[in-house]
Amino acid sequence: MFALGPSGGAGGSGGVSNNLGGAGGAGGSGGLLFGSGGAGGNGGWGGAGGNAGTGGAGGAGGKAGFLIGSGGAGGAGGAAGGGATPAGTGGKGGVGGAAGLFGSGGNGGAGGDAGPTNGTGGNGGNGGNAILVGDGGNGGNGGKAATNGKAGTGGTGGLVGADGLNGLA
Repeated sequence: MFALGPSGGAGGSGGVSNNLGGAGGAGGSGGLLFGSGGAGGNGGWGGAGGNAGTGGAGGAGGKAGFLIGSGGAGGAGGAAGGGATPAGTGGKGGVGGAAGLFGSGGNGGAGGDAGPTNGTGGNGGNGGNAILVGDGGNGGNGGKAATNGKAGTGGTGGLVGADGLNGLA
């Protein structure tokens, strides 16, 4: 039965780049019936070395096992812009993983920050949905920049459970 129950592993972080940061890896799924999804990895920093660049996307949270388990949290989007660079675009936060029949959805990842002069923040990831008993995951916050990223939407709660909160823009 153990093979039916382990939790998913966490996704790896994306690498740093002068241009587009690497995407975070997706979290692993929980066991067939039981087990929580793994967290998504964070996106890598884009625009290292003084470039504007784009942050890498955060990885999606893993899906829980069918019966019992919570979804994994989405990874944060990578930041953009290096040094005094005022531009860049932050990476999008990863979506939270879906829950099992009993369990809560994973929270969405925050969007990456970017330059304060004319950069654009990454959008927050949406929270994962619950199914039967459990709360929806919270949406991720939008990244901070001259133009802040959009907030992620909270996931839907189960038949017994609350909807997740929307993130902050």
